[in-house]
Formats: sequence, structure tokens, C-alpha cells
Amino acid sequence: MQNQVEVDGVQLTLSKPNENDGKWIGQQEILKQLLACWIVVDEQDLALAPRVVGSPGIGKTALAMAAARQREQELYIYQCTADTRPEDLLVTPVLAQNGKIAYHASPLVTAMIGGGVCILDEGNRMNEKSWASLAPLLDHRRYVESIVAGIAIKAHRDFRCAVTMNQDESTYEIPDYVMSRLQPTLQVGFPDKHDELAILQYHLPFAEPEMLAMTVEFLQNSHELKLDFSPRDGLNLLRYAMKRLSQDAAHPMGKDESWREALQKCLGEDALDLKSLAERRTRTLGGDAVRLGLGDFFFAADDPLHPDLDDDDEDEIEF
Repeated sequence: MQNQVEVDGVQLTLSKPNENDGKWIGQQEILKQLLACWIVVDEQDLALAPRVVGSPGIGKTALAMAAARQREQELYIYQCTADTRPEDLLVTPVLAQNGKIAYHASPLVTAMIGGGVCILDEGNRMNEKSWASLAPLLDHRRYVESIVAGIAIKAHRDFRCAVTMNQDESTYEIPDYVMSRLQPTLQVGFPDKHDELAILQYHLPFAEPEMLAMTVEFLQNSHELKLDFSPRDGLNLLRYAMKRLSQDAAHPMGKDESWREALQKCLGEDALDLKSLAERRTRTLGGDAVRLGLGDFFFAADDPLHPDLDDDDEDEIEF
């Protein structure tokens, strides 16, 4: 695509596409579901803008990248943050060398103009004001309006979009009018043992087989215990373990020793005992907690004035 384009008399400098050489391993059904969202079955049909949901580090962005590569379209990724502004999402004014204002199209707008794929990464970290600027793009109108540049930009018919969202507490609650436009919801789960091993081997072909096996076993155990350790955590753990293993030829660390140190340094002391960690998190989330009533905040459990204390309880206390 050319570097610049004119829209309603305004010259826009376009963003560069992302290199897309990653590989999606396993879970082919979720890839098919994403590709189905982007199919147009009739002249009057429109592509969908799905939200891809899952734990951090599970491969949501890699999934969308694989779908774009399979469609043989240019890929653009916009990283959403809490301080993303509408002009950041669309068109940003920049002071050029000649002292004049130049307008730079975001990755999203560049994909719209050229008919590429844009991934709005970690979309639920973005505030409502920025989402509001995308409302006409995500429905049948298919355009955005840049207040800064004073132009409206129509989306190319081949333009495709997906939004990835993490399932954690450091995110915004997206308004219903936006969520109704981001459909359907595609849930990415943790890979099974065979796929998780293949993922680690693909990214770290130099890793020791024993360390690979220990890492996969650790991750699979964490998935069974509903803990959020991801393939990304496994990759970081293995990278550090391999570096420690090869660091000092005169006094080499054992494989088990270097792996356990990497586990502790990368994922924390609690990761050394997954079952205890899972039990503590269950208690923290109220899994075994006894529900408290309003009276519990003002009276001791054995106080005769406690509103939940019946006559039988009072007799037992007196006895």
C-alpha cells in the first residue's frame, strides 16, 4: 500500500502493516469460528467484529494473526490502553518539519482504507469515550469520523476487525451499546497437553526435553486447578531456565535446580505448590466462606442481642 492517501482533501500518512509470521497450533475449531465471522455470504451481508476472550498469555492475538494470514490480508494491530483517546484510534495531528500540521492515520484507519485486518488488542482496557468513536464503524454504517482532521472515513468492503479481551480485574466494563456490536464472543481455552507441548517446542526448539516435559506437566496441573498460568508463562519460565543451565560451565546447575529457580523467579514462590495456591485463591474468592449477615458486623456471634440468634442458641450460651 502507498504511504499516503488523500481523503476529502486531507492528506493522511498511513501506518505500516505488522509482520505476520506466527503460527497457530491446535484448537482449530476456534480458528474456524473466527474465520466464519469474517465471511460475507451476500452483497447485503456484513462481516462481524467478534470479541476474542480468554486469560492473558493464552494466544488470543496469535489466533487473530493466524486468521489474517489465512485470508492473505495485511495485518494491523492497535494496542488499547486506559489512556487511549479517540484521536489516537483514528487520526493524530503531528507537527511536521516544515512547521505545518500533518495527519497520521492509525493502524485501524489504515486497515479501513486499504481493506486489511485490524486487531484491537486488549480492547477492554479502553475507556468508553474511545469506544464511542468506533460505534458507527462496528454497525451497518461502517465509517469513522475524525474531529481532528474534519473528515469521515468509510471502511473498505474487505476490512475486517476483531477485538481481544483479557479476563482479569484490571479492565474496564464496556457499555452494552458497544458490546452489542462486538459479536459473537469467541472463548479461547487453555490448550491440551499435546498442543501445549507443540507450542513450547515451536517457539523454543532448543529447549531441553526434560525441561519441556516438566513445564508442560506444571501447566497442565495449573489448568486442572483453575489457575491462570498460561503458555506464555511456560515460555518465559523455559527461557530463563535454559539461560541459567548454560550460564556457568565450570559449576553447572542441574536441570531440576535451574527449572525450579526459573519457576520461582518467573511465577513467584507460590507457584512451587500449586495445590496450596489453588486452595488459598478459593478461600480468597469465598469458596469456603460462611455468609455474614448485617448483625455480624455489630454483634459477637454469641451476643444475646444478635438478630440471628434464636431461643435455642440463647439457652445453649447460658448453659
